[in-house]
Amino acid sequence: MSSKQPPSDLPIYAFPNAQELEDFLEQEHLKAPGFYLKLAKKNSGIPSVSAAHAVETALCFGWIDGRANGFDKDWWLVRYTPRRAKSIWSQKNVNTIGQLIEMGRMRPAGLAAVEAAKADGRWQRAYAGPATMKVPDDFAAALAGSQSAQAFFNALNKSDRYSVLWRVQTSSPTARRKRIETLVAMLAKGEQPTTSKPSSTRTEKDRDGDSVNKNTGTAGASRVKKSILSRPRRSGLRSSHST
Repeated sequence: MSSKQPPSDLPIYAFPNAQELEDFLEQEHLKAPGFYLKLAKKNSGIPSVSAAHAVETALCFGWIDGRANGFDKDWWLVRYTPRRAKSIWSQKNVNTIGQLIEMGRMRPAGLAAVEAAKADGRWQRAYAGPATMKVPDDFAAALAGSQSAQAFFNALNKSDRYSVLWRVQTSSPTARRKRIETLVAMLAKGEQPTTSKPSSTRTEKDRDGDSVNKNTGTAGASRVKKSILSRPRRSGLRSSHST
């Protein structure tokens, strides 16, 4: 299996465990614009920080992960960047932050990102995952006013229904009513949002570059902290450390 052309907008790093990634972010989280993290695939036999540990560590420093893309037969590649000022929060990450705070793992930058989200309402608007997302009362009432919209919405598959509900859930209080009106009008005409909800709903996405980036790095370490998550992003991603 041939390797894909690596992205060139940010450096690429690999870390054999969570502690090495934590040490890196401790030094670089306020200075680095971001990086691509290589995650070894489950059956590769390569020591690697897991997807779950990487997400936890990033949240501690106010960083955010993007979509996991296949890189070659042994690696996934995930874009990590500082969380942007208005980026949307998932309920899963909100819950994880609560656990990280209890464990005393949060750093000032991570806590600042939380406080900013609480201050402008993004924390309260954190979106649920597909398994727990419910139809909000205001959206249900709007659907009830349009028989055709209700029928079309009811006929959508789970993924498309979630895409619609995600747009309602993540809209700001000032924009929510207009968003609902727009969605109901689309559904009434047999239309739906053409762009599916991103897997992480981040604005930071993995972008493939045109040239090879040679800035790869690996490190060796021993101490590994127990994960509080299990959230592989694709089949083959590790949900816990190999050691």
